[in-house]
Amino acid sequence: MVPENRLRAARLVSLAASMCIALSAGTNYVYSAYAPQLAERLQLTATESNLIGICGNLGMNLAGIPNGMFIDAKGPRLPVLLGAVLLFSGYYPIYNAMHSGQGSTSVLSLCFFSFLTGVGSSASFGGAIKAAALNFPNHRGTATAIPLAAFGLSAFFFSSLSSWLFPGNTSDFLLVLATATSSIVLLSYFFLRVVPVPGAYSIVPPAELDYTGSSRLHRTKSGESRSAAKDTYQEPDIRGWALTKSTDFWLLFTLLGLLTGTGLMTINNIGHSVQALWQKYAPDTHPDYVQQRQGFHVSLLSIGSFSGRIMSGTSSDILYKNYGLQRIWLVVVSAVIFCFSQIFALNVENPHQLWLVSFLSGLGYGVLFGVFPTITSETFGLHGLSQNWGTMTVSAIISGQIFNMFYGRIYDDHSNVTPEGTRECTLGLECYRDSYWITLGAVLIGLVLALMTIQRNRRLAVQAGNVRHAAGP
Repeated sequence: MVPENRLRAARLVSLAASMCIALSAGTNYVYSAYAPQLAERLQLTATESNLIGICGNLGMNLAGIPNGMFIDAKGPRLPVLLGAVLLFSGYYPIYNAMHSGQGSTSVLSLCFFSFLTGVGSSASFGGAIKAAALNFPNHRGTATAIPLAAFGLSAFFFSSLSSWLFPGNTSDFLLVLATATSSIVLLSYFFLRVVPVPGAYSIVPPAELDYTGSSRLHRTKSGESRSAAKDTYQEPDIRGWALTKSTDFWLLFTLLGLLTGTGLMTINNIGHSVQALWQKYAPDTHPDYVQQRQGFHVSLLSIGSFSGRIMSGTSSDILYKNYGLQRIWLVVVSAVIFCFSQIFALNVENPHQLWLVSFLSGLGYGVLFGVFPTITSETFGLHGLSQNWGTMTVSAIISGQIFNMFYGRIYDDHSNVTPEGTRECTLGLECYRDSYWITLGAVLIGLVLALMTIQRNRRLAVQAGNVRHAAGP
């Protein structure tokens, strides 16, 4: 048997690898930092630019189910390797398009390459989350919070790196995304291991087991392994089509969709909002300064997301274990934060105050995603976490596309075509304000739905307690 201190060290190394992988997998949210410049270089409309961003989100979320099934069946390492390849295959052609200029690449091709970046992000991030959950099953909220937080910090990390190395150069920024993301994921692949806790061994594919030195982890007979796992987890195992028969699934699916779509609209379009406000507030502002402000707001979104994920993931364990509170209370917190961000978005006309929108949007998004994977695993079981989480995030495809298209259409309707062929809106807040009335309504519905879910869970818990009490010892 391998000493426990060596196993623990291996788990911590693997957790660090998960964090690095997640840091590289969250770059879809940096799209708004270069979207306006890409649109200007290729003379795209705001709707076309939004469509490219949406395809990245589609890749991330639509691939969640097949990637999740792949991860649950084969373990996290091979999908991580696939993710490294897809990240490079997606970002490098977009870099080429930016470098070559108008007419070099069609909008349809850009959508496809953006989709590849999303699929690569989904595969690598899904593997990182599953490895963290398996290595620390008794502290999964805290363990998964680390890669979740790194995922949220990704946009800040890469935009800051690019600003430091290539200030104002969007083309080189895309080259950094192509090379750095794939390289970091590939390097981290060699350190990502599943080192199962005794009693939880049977849920790990044999090919994914960690070897420490010359001693292989002790493997019990299949019957003993299943028995030990059953003793350790009295958890449900609901996955696949069985999810569609669960009321809990539809409640959580709808709730996640409403709030995720709200966050994605700001995340994908903050660059356009920055341009619109500065165009009216100070129309003579140099484009390089406006681009710097775009990067600043992307960084704020990222920092807010990072902070929310860390706070949510770790505090959910404390609330649940120490105070017996449902983790979904943190979803209520997320909805309240989103309410404030939408109200600010409807009223902020001074671009210097737009940080209230970007930071609070990132914070609300981070709180939501810091706890939702754990809620999913506890509701439907750890065994099918990857595919269940992938299924859950399909809701983001629906809401994200709807809200982003609303923003793009509203922005285009208020824009004019310049003699150079580019589009610009000089109306400031009015360029996009109507889109935030839609998301404010969605957030309020989400808030009510979260509170209803809490009450439903309490009622079900009381009923279950009464049944156990009537049955006796």
